[in-house]
Amino acid sequence: MTYLELVNDVLVRLRETTVSTVSETSYSTLIGKFVNDAKRQIEDAFGWNALGATITVTTVASTSSYSLTGAGQKFQVMDVINTTSNVGLTNISFVDMNRKLNFTPIANQIPTEFAFDGVDGSYDTKVNLYPIPDGVYTIKFALTVPQATLASDATVVSVPDVLVVQNAYSRALIERGEDGGMNSSEAYQLYKYMLSDYIALEGTRYPENQEFVAI
Repeated sequence: MTYLELVNDVLVRLRETTVSTVSETSYSTLIGKFVNDAKRQIEDAFGWNALGATITVTTVASTSSYSLTGAGQKFQVMDVINTTSNVGLTNISFVDMNRKLNFTPIANQIPTEFAFDGVDGSYDTKVNLYPIPDGVYTIKFALTVPQATLASDATVVSVPDVLVVQNAYSRALIERGEDGGMNSSEAYQLYKYMLSDYIALEGTRYPENQEFVAI
């Protein structure tokens, strides 16, 4: 569903008049806020396949720090690989990385470890690599990255739209109060059941979501 369709779906459930643009009325604008709040909550609940993104870092010799451009700060890491050397990278602690980059001797060779360290001027997460690259390597970060806040009427939501609608509907009921229809606690409980079902269904497609694997 598009942003506008999500808002109108919620409005219909509230027995309100639909709109031609999200910002048409103060109430439709409020529902738009609830839709975005719902989207964020659902994105945080699970590593949805629809949010998958690969961010490529190309190293420079003797440079350890890089920005994950476009990743923001709320992503989940699925895998990190060095496709130049055909090796996987291990996520180590900030403390370990800080000591390796500052205690001598410092290694300069194929990077095999990474640790996140702050953000850049665009508020994208920065990452340190170790050993410090001794040349050009292609490092691919497989992430799940939340979709940007919905703003345009025509933007299609990435996470399951039915969950967004049900969550936003329950938020709207809380704001408006009971009016003889479904109460907010019932609506939110229904949303939680739906969320659980969707997560369980998506989880069946990915073995890593069903068992612990030593890596």
